[in-house]
Amino acid sequence: MQWIPPFDPKRYHLEQLLAARGVSLDWLNSGDTDTFHPANVARYSITEAAKVIPFKFQDAAADSPDVQAWLNELITQARTEQSSRGNPLATVIHGRSLLLLGPTGAGKTHQAYGAIRELAITGVAARWVVTTAADMYAALRPRHGIDSEAEFRRYRDARILLVDDMGADRTPTEFVEEVNFRLINHRYEHHLPTLLTSNLLRKELAARLGDRVTSRLIEMCQPVIFDGPDRRRGEAA
Repeated sequence: MQWIPPFDPKRYHLEQLLAARGVSLDWLNSGDTDTFHPANVARYSITEAAKVIPFKFQDAAADSPDVQAWLNELITQARTEQSSRGNPLATVIHGRSLLLLGPTGAGKTHQAYGAIRELAITGVAARWVVTTAADMYAALRPRHGIDSEAEFRRYRDARILLVDDMGADRTPTEFVEEVNFRLINHRYEHHLPTLLTSNLLRKELAARLGDRVTSRLIEMCQPVIFDGPDRRRGEAA
C-alpha cells in the first residue's frame, strides 16, 4: 500500500459521505507518511474505489439500513481480527454476504457502489473485485491465449466481491451454471464476503440459478428486498 497525499474531498464527491459517517476532513488528511495509518488507508481505498466505480455511480451512497448494517459488521469484524492478530491494519477478510433483490431500476446497483465508497472512507482496507455477471461469464469463456482458470481465481478468491445482475440469463447454459456453482460454493465454504444484486424475486432464484447455488446463497447471504418504480425512468423524465 502506498502513501497517498492529502486531497480535496470534492475530487471524489465525498462531502456528503464524510458528513453522514461523521468523518472529518482533518482526520482524512492526517497521518503524515505512515502508510498503515487508518487515514492513509482511507485515502488509498478511496482512490482505488474510484477506479472500479462507473462514472454514473461516482457519487453513490448506501443509504439502505440493511446495507449500512452489513458494512458496520464487516468493519467491526476486520478491526477485531486486527486486534487479536496484532496486524498493522484492519482488513476485510471474512464475513457475511449480502444479496440485493428487486426489479430493474429499484436502486440495487446504486447501493452496491455506494457500499464500496462507504467502506473506503472508514480506514478499513478492502480489496474489491467488481463485475457484472455477464462480463464475468464473457471473461471466463475458454479462448485462445487466455488462462480461464487464472481469471476465475481472481473472482473466486477476491477478498470482497461485487457481482451485479446475477441470474439475468433466462435459460442459463451448462457453462454459466458451472461458473455460478464453483464461484458461490467456494465463497460459501471460505466465508468470503460477497455482494450480489439480482432482478429476480426470491421465489425465482432456484428456477434461474439452480437448487445447489440457491441453497448456499440463502445460507451465506442476508437478502435485502428493494421495490418501487424504476428510478432510471424517473431520472429520464
